[in-house]
Amino acid sequence: MEVDVKKINGVWDLGYSLDKHTISSTPIGYSDWGHMQYDTIRPEAGEALFQLKYRSDYTQVSAIASQMYKSIIEYFPFVSLIIPMPPSKQRVRQPVTEIARELGLLMSVPCFEGMLVKTIKTPEMKDIASREKKIQTLMDAFMINDQLGEGVYDVLLVDDLFDTGSSLEAATNVLRQYKKTRKVYVATVTRKR
Repeated sequence: MEVDVKKINGVWDLGYSLDKHTISSTPIGYSDWGHMQYDTIRPEAGEALFQLKYRSDYTQVSAIASQMYKSIIEYFPFVSLIIPMPPSKQRVRQPVTEIARELGLLMSVPCFEGMLVKTIKTPEMKDIASREKKIQTLMDAFMINDQLGEGVYDVLLVDDLFDTGSSLEAATNVLRQYKKTRKVYVATVTRKR
């Protein structure tokens, strides 16, 4: 997989993304049901993520995790554990969790799937006007399940897409309030900016 790794900035200590989410998206007309259709061109990482999330092609998990391991993990040499970003949509299998679990195996570090959880349903973020309100709404929805032994840990937070960064900022803020967190790193498959 060919990628264009870029640093993503935020409140976390360090973050990287494999590639852009899309290269271009051109309207091509309406479907029989009146929905605009698009001819979307994606980089390889973006296409793999699209196939995983929207076509339920879980064979993409290994390719994505392997590429993250090859291209991003060198920036995070002291990670003690991986935490997948809590899902915003309920699925039988969560793509981000699957990627985080596979990445943990490659890195030989544990993946704590139930440590950062979303305890309440939130409104769609596009319906919340201010960035500060979005972040606070998400922070209020997140909770830490203390699953760690004594000590402090460097955490790698894994997500699928970096867009505005509101979700990752809220999760980072909640993890920083947890006394066993030393540093929070972020790795995403794709980015919109």
